[in-house]
Amino acid sequence: MGTIFWIIICVAILAGMWKVFEKAGKPGWAALVPVYNLLVIIQIVGRPLSWIVLCLLIVPIFILAADLAGCFGKSKGWGVALLGFLPFIGFPILGFGDAVFAAPAVKL
Repeated sequence: MGTIFWIIICVAILAGMWKVFEKAGKPGWAALVPVYNLLVIIQIVGRPLSWIVLCLLIVPIFILAADLAGCFGKSKGWGVALLGFLPFIGFPILGFGDAVFAAPAVKL
Protein backbone atom coordinates (compact mmCIF):
# COMPACT_ATOMS: atom_id res chain seq x y z
CA MET A 1 0.00 0.00 0.00
CA GLY A 2 2.80 2.42 0.88
CA THR A 3 4.64 1.67 -2.36
CA ILE A 4 1.58 2.50 -4.45
CA PHE A 5 1.23 5.80 -2.60
CA TRP A 6 4.84 6.78 -3.39
CA ILE A 7 4.46 5.74 -7.02
CA ILE A 8 1.41 8.00 -7.31
CA ILE A 9 3.37 10.87 -5.72
CA CYS A 10 6.30 10.37 -8.13
CA VAL A 11 4.02 10.18 -11.17
CA ALA A 12 2.30 13.43 -10.12
CA ILE A 13 5.65 15.21 -9.73
CA LEU A 14 7.00 13.92 -13.06
CA ALA A 15 3.79 14.72 -14.95
CA GLY A 16 3.79 18.23 -13.52
CA MET A 17 7.47 18.76 -14.34
CA TRP A 18 6.86 17.47 -17.86
CA LYS A 19 4.15 20.11 -18.42
CA VAL A 20 6.27 22.86 -16.80
CA PHE A 21 9.14 22.05 -19.16
CA GLU A 22 6.84 22.08 -22.19
CA LYS A 23 5.36 25.45 -21.17
CA ALA A 24 8.89 26.85 -20.97
CA GLY A 25 9.71 25.56 -24.46
CA LYS A 26 11.87 22.64 -23.33
CA PRO A 27 11.30 18.94 -24.08
CA GLY A 28 8.91 17.38 -21.58
CA TRP A 29 10.78 14.07 -21.51
CA ALA A 30 13.69 15.87 -19.83
CA ALA A 31 11.73 15.68 -16.57
CA LEU A 32 12.32 11.92 -16.55
CA VAL A 33 16.11 12.09 -16.68
CA PRO A 34 17.84 12.67 -13.32
CA VAL A 35 20.44 15.44 -13.27
CA TYR A 36 19.47 16.51 -16.81
CA ASN A 37 16.13 17.72 -15.45
CA LEU A 38 18.05 19.90 -13.00
CA LEU A 39 20.11 21.30 -15.90
CA VAL A 40 16.88 22.11 -17.74
CA ILE A 41 15.48 23.91 -14.67
CA ILE A 42 18.74 25.90 -14.46
CA GLN A 43 18.31 26.87 -18.14
CA ILE A 44 14.64 27.79 -17.68
CA VAL A 45 15.37 30.18 -14.83
CA GLY A 46 18.39 31.68 -16.61
CA ARG A 47 21.09 30.75 -14.13
CA PRO A 48 24.57 29.80 -15.39
CA LEU A 49 25.16 26.07 -15.89
CA SER A 50 27.87 26.18 -13.24
CA TRP A 51 24.98 26.12 -10.75
CA ILE A 52 24.84 22.34 -11.19
CA VAL A 53 27.89 22.20 -8.90
CA LEU A 54 26.24 24.52 -6.39
CA CYS A 55 23.16 22.32 -6.31
CA LEU A 56 25.14 19.76 -4.36
CA LEU A 57 24.29 22.08 -1.49
CA ILE A 58 20.65 22.43 -0.45
CA VAL A 59 20.28 26.24 -0.51
CA PRO A 60 20.75 26.76 -4.29
CA ILE A 61 18.01 24.22 -4.99
CA PHE A 62 15.52 26.37 -3.08
CA ILE A 63 16.74 29.47 -4.94
CA LEU A 64 16.20 27.64 -8.24
CA ALA A 65 12.71 26.62 -7.10
CA ALA A 66 11.87 30.22 -6.20
CA ASP A 67 13.23 31.38 -9.58
CA LEU A 68 11.23 28.69 -11.39
CA ALA A 69 8.03 29.83 -9.69
CA GLY A 70 8.87 33.43 -10.62
CA CYS A 71 9.20 32.43 -14.29
CA PHE A 72 5.54 31.44 -14.17
CA GLY A 73 4.33 34.49 -12.21
CA LYS A 74 4.19 32.75 -8.83
CA SER A 75 5.61 33.99 -5.53
CA LYS A 76 8.93 32.96 -3.99
CA GLY A 77 6.94 31.13 -1.30
CA TRP A 78 5.31 29.05 -4.01
CA GLY A 79 8.80 28.17 -5.21
CA VAL A 80 9.90 26.94 -1.81
CA ALA A 81 6.85 24.68 -1.68
CA LEU A 82 7.47 23.60 -5.28
CA LEU A 83 10.66 21.68 -4.64
CA GLY A 84 10.93 21.69 -0.90
CA PHE A 85 7.73 20.67 0.74
CA LEU A 86 4.92 19.93 -1.73
CA PRO A 87 6.33 19.06 -5.17
CA PHE A 88 3.58 16.50 -5.73
CA ILE A 89 1.07 19.37 -5.57
CA GLY A 90 3.18 22.27 -6.87
CA PHE A 91 4.42 20.83 -10.17
CA PRO A 92 1.03 19.51 -11.33
CA ILE A 93 -0.67 22.82 -10.48
CA LEU A 94 2.07 24.79 -12.25
CA GLY A 95 2.17 22.42 -15.22
CA PHE A 96 -1.53 21.77 -15.74
CA GLY A 97 -2.88 25.07 -14.38
CA ASP A 98 -3.20 28.44 -16.07
CA ALA A 99 0.35 29.61 -15.26
CA VAL A 100 2.19 30.90 -18.34
CA PHE A 101 5.96 30.96 -18.80
CA ALA A 102 7.00 34.60 -18.96
CA ALA A 103 10.80 34.67 -19.12
CA PRO A 104 13.86 33.48 -17.23
CA ALA A 105 13.91 34.91 -13.73
CA VAL A 106 17.58 35.85 -14.02
CA LYS A 107 19.03 37.83 -16.90
CA LEU A 108 22.65 36.98 -17.62
